[in-house]
Amino acid sequence: MDKQEFIETFIPLKDRLYRLSKRILISNDEAEDAVQEVLLKLWKGKENIGNYKSPEAFAITVTKNYCLDRLKSKQASNLKIVHSNYPTSQNLEREVEANEEVGLVFKIMDSLPEQQRIVLQLRDVEQLEFSEIAHILDSNETAVRVTLSRARKTVREAMIKKYNYGITQY
Repeated sequence: MDKQEFIETFIPLKDRLYRLSKRILISNDEAEDAVQEVLLKLWKGKENIGNYKSPEAFAITVTKNYCLDRLKSKQASNLKIVHSNYPTSQNLEREVEANEEVGLVFKIMDSLPEQQRIVLQLRDVEQLEFSEIAHILDSNETAVRVTLSRARKTVREAMIKKYNYGITQY
């Protein structure tokens, strides 16, 4: 793979890799560092990328593994888990109301088991096919579907519990 092919293949994936990294590592800075490290690894191994069926799936797999390794490493104790990386606005009250449900869904997603969180991110946020997710996670499509179903059920139940669909209990 030459330089131009590499750029055309992996640079458009940069945002997707960042979102996956951020979902796993939480911190914006750590996610940006992870994407840089992954792109560097891919660049160094560009001669072997042609051996893979899907370079995109390979890049996502490398990103996922790198992020999980970061969490397991001794450096993980230094990771900042912050949610203050979002810009503030003058009309904070209106913004909070508008984003409350979306924020709650992401908060619930963060509390899911790692496998469910990754599958939900790859399927519902990144909109990958089940076959691609199965390949990335080194699993089968049925297991991915079951994991996704369980993750969605957990999110749905948490949302129902939070909002109770307008039914008040006395």
